[in-house]
Amino acid sequence: MVAEFLTIRNLTPTPIALKQIDRFFPYGHQHNGFYTMARNFTRAITRASEPVAVIEPDAQPFITQEVDVRVEPFQTVQTELRVVVQDERERLRLVIEAEGERHQIQTPVPTSESATMKALCDQPRFEFTGIYITPESHLAVYSSAKMNAWMQELRDETLLSSLSIPGTHNSPTCHVAPPSVRCQAVSPREQLENGVRFFDIRVQPQCPDDPAREELILVHSVFPISLTGSKYFRDLMYEVNEFLELNPSETLIVSVKREGPGKHTDQQLSRILYDHYAGPGSRWYTAPRVPTLGEVRGQIVLVRRFDLEESLHDEHDGLGWGIDASSWADNTPHATCPSGQICIQDFYEVLKTEIITKKIEYVCEHLGRSGITRYPYNLQKQQHLHLTAGSGHQHHPFFINFLSASNFWNVSTWPEEIAAKLNPATVDYLCRKHSEKEDGDWSTGILVTDWVGRNGDWDLVRCIVGMNAKLRSRG
Repeated sequence: MVAEFLTIRNLTPTPIALKQIDRFFPYGHQHNGFYTMARNFTRAITRASEPVAVIEPDAQPFITQEVDVRVEPFQTVQTELRVVVQDERERLRLVIEAEGERHQIQTPVPTSESATMKALCDQPRFEFTGIYITPESHLAVYSSAKMNAWMQELRDETLLSSLSIPGTHNSPTCHVAPPSVRCQAVSPREQLENGVRFFDIRVQPQCPDDPAREELILVHSVFPISLTGSKYFRDLMYEVNEFLELNPSETLIVSVKREGPGKHTDQQLSRILYDHYAGPGSRWYTAPRVPTLGEVRGQIVLVRRFDLEESLHDEHDGLGWGIDASSWADNTPHATCPSGQICIQDFYEVLKTEIITKKIEYVCEHLGRSGITRYPYNLQKQQHLHLTAGSGHQHHPFFINFLSASNFWNVSTWPEEIAAKLNPATVDYLCRKHSEKEDGDWSTGILVTDWVGRNGDWDLVRCIVGMNAKLRSRG
């Protein structure tokens, strides 16, 4: 059952107008000989059980409607255009116009990938992405971004905490591992290339008593992240450094937490990181304040979920080292770290499937908090330097929102199963509801996800990055 009338939400800074609707019979209909089957099954968000048919270029619609429905920037219009006129499975091809330039999209989208609208002109000025929510007959239109370098479109003066940032939970856990340990479908490098800019990393010092040893094993709780042997932080950082070298407009926020078996301390971890990875002269940004984007392009921003060795408290003129998330509230739907720099939703104890609905509510509530925030704009460097630890962060923290949750003892609540529900629900919320009635910057904050990119589906990441258009429209 789908909504009767088409709704269009324009999440771009450019006015758009729906100009034409072509209607096609579904695959297998007796009047249709122009379809081929898509290789992929429809995205989970469409909630359909059958493959989606591709409309071939030479297919003939059974109805063509000329229409004129204008949608202003960041506005939603519920049209009086029926989604179905003959067959509940019929396909639509929509033509959207922006400043005289026309773009085309099929709904539902025929592959597992986000739909980049097809420009109907040479050398188009605009690029649009359309995400269609089938049950609601709702088309969300985003400005497309080059996902490997989407930050290049943003001004240097933008406060980093004001951005909508895709992140991953236990980011390197893409290897062969027990289902309760594995959280990601693709490698960290593929995550970076597709727009992820926050990594959640858990490490175990291998030789904590030897300060000359730099080995940090990547772990998930007390478990190794791979059944084929230990994976190391240094190799992950090699990939990160290589990516930032090739994409100097970007920055990566890295949250580091100490986990794993054995006797080791936060203080030992802090010394290893300082001596071998993130000390002076490295690519790491370790000041204990929220930077502007311009200050950290090409760098790694440290969010530390560990306490410091005593000497590191003297770093940065006695203000400390790294953005302080060491007092992270456990299993919380809403809390702010004592430093004031991090506001989190990290409720993760989903003991049974019925609690997934509550988790979705917590995610959406935290999106509401980040969306209404109004951040300083065109922040001058000399002004920003006054936002030192304890002075101004409380007003402009990072909103970190975990979509991840699990229960080791319940197969139906392992990370992959929960992501199959949380990710589409979050896409639905962002496309249809996020900040619809609010006047903030519409930031999503940092959304920390499991299993993004599975089967080529990057809709969630594209939705998050697309929300930066509201911030870019200021000024």
